[in-house]
Amino acid sequence: MVGVAVMIGGSNLSGMTRDLAGELAILAAAISYGFSSVFARRFSAIGVSPLAGATGLLTASSAMLVPAMLIVDQPWLRARPSLPVVAAILSSAVLTTTIAYLIYFRLVATAGATNLMLVTFLMPVTAITLGIVVLGEDLALRHIAGLALIALGLAAIDGRLIGRMRRPRLKPAE
Repeated sequence: MVGVAVMIGGSNLSGMTRDLAGELAILAAAISYGFSSVFARRFSAIGVSPLAGATGLLTASSAMLVPAMLIVDQPWLRARPSLPVVAAILSSAVLTTTIAYLIYFRLVATAGATNLMLVTFLMPVTAITLGIVVLGEDLALRHIAGLALIALGLAAIDGRLIGRMRRPRLKPAE
């Protein structure tokens, strides 16, 4: 969390800009993933299968979003999409959402929620990298400092580095 705050930078927190809104959205996504692991772990603990978890999640989110979509987008007022557009939307939904959630719930059941959630630390790293590569944004010192703090957070959570430092060192035989 501190790494993301450093990447955003104190000067950006003084006023709401377009960039700050996007950066806060990335932070909110990371927090949301953190909360999701708690619920996914509960599903796994009570024996809910990965398929049932993914199905329930997608069904519930669709039930909440469809009414909002109908109110905001009013699709009946728009041109009917072509078959290739519908095929692209459906394939995107199946490949990037459904399969991803099946993998997600399977990993929660096998690797555990804590290990799986370590991936969320990489979201700000990916966002910064894509901003630089795709949008031509500049890599600032605050980004490098934030990335370093995220790496330290990952190392601290993993525990192996701290475990190595705590081990007593053997003295050479004289």
